[in-house]
Amino acid sequence: MNRKQINAPMPDITKRATRLSDGRELIYFDDADTTLGPDRAQDSRRPEPRPPAPSLRQDPLTGEWISIAAARQNRAFLPPAELDPLAPSTPGNASEIPSDYDVAVFENKSPSFGPALASPDEDEAAVLAEQLAIGIGRTLPGVGRCEVVSFGPQRIGSWADFSVSRARTVVEAWADRTSALSALPGIQQVYVFENRGKEIGVTLHHPHGQIYGYPYVTPRTRNLLASIESYGPGFFADILEYEQKSERVLIVGEHFTVFVPFAARWPIEVHMLAHRHVPDFAATTPDERDEIAVLYRRILRALDRLYDTTPTPYIAAWHQAPVRVGRDRVRLMLQVTSPRRAADKMKFRAGSETGMGAFIGDIEPEAAAARLRTALDSLD
Repeated sequence: MNRKQINAPMPDITKRATRLSDGRELIYFDDADTTLGPDRAQDSRRPEPRPPAPSLRQDPLTGEWISIAAARQNRAFLPPAELDPLAPSTPGNASEIPSDYDVAVFENKSPSFGPALASPDEDEAAVLAEQLAIGIGRTLPGVGRCEVVSFGPQRIGSWADFSVSRARTVVEAWADRTSALSALPGIQQVYVFENRGKEIGVTLHHPHGQIYGYPYVTPRTRNLLASIESYGPGFFADILEYEQKSERVLIVGEHFTVFVPFAARWPIEVHMLAHRHVPDFAATTPDERDEIAVLYRRILRALDRLYDTTPTPYIAAWHQAPVRVGRDRVRLMLQVTSPRRAADKMKFRAGSETGMGAFIGDIEPEAAAARLRTALDSLD
């Protein structure tokens, strides 16, 4: 079991909101120990029209809603360094972020949902009921909100290079945006995530993550709610107690426990679960956010210690309770997964996983946990 001292709380993080030339929101979050001044340049680009909201189409075989977002075909794809859209703007590269910054959040130019929002007068209960119904040829407006979170101005790097102060700023941005998106009309669930590595399919090398405000409760969360309903009260508390006693536990903090789950799907899979019931980032305390920053940073640094060849690709998925249902049942949880099963081998979703949704694990979770504990112990 790995127990580490959690750093003292950080002083205030400053939030500075502005708009890009086309009206999209841009928010700067300055580190508590920032060296930047308060002034920010304005976006000098000529305004361009926002794309229309995508259409949601229902798959009647599963009841799932699929966003048909054709505007995403035009998004940037692995641009050269001099055209990095997340670097601070220069005369030769008018980017998405006009000024130097610590952490920046802005509305995605090519969103999967939105930029249109639902009417504030919509009957939310009726909308949720309509989404659960099954039919053929059913469509709905793809309202919602998608944001990009850039972790810093540097084009390359990883969490191993970030200070605890920077990690804490990112966590504060996640909490702020979770609260803001949850208050928008028609948003049913807020999802914070990060994709890292070309093996995952990233379109930008610049360290960044994203936040989606979905117009429906996602399939994964609906399945989770069904599991909670079937199991009964104490679902997450019992999972936490079970994993804390296992040989798969990695870190036990004051507010969160990190572990490899009993039924891990992926060669590398790490979960972090809150000790108390907290539905989302917005509901966390400052002390909990301090600990998230430290533990999340340690997890990702450990992943990069597993292999000496290249950084470990991963998807970091923060599971939060829906905005209007299940808030007293779904607990904030991080799930980090990687398809890397050896230094030169990847696990792919092949016939069983893709066709039937039936995963086959390649590595025993207890063995994966032992390797991760070794990597954690090697960190300074």
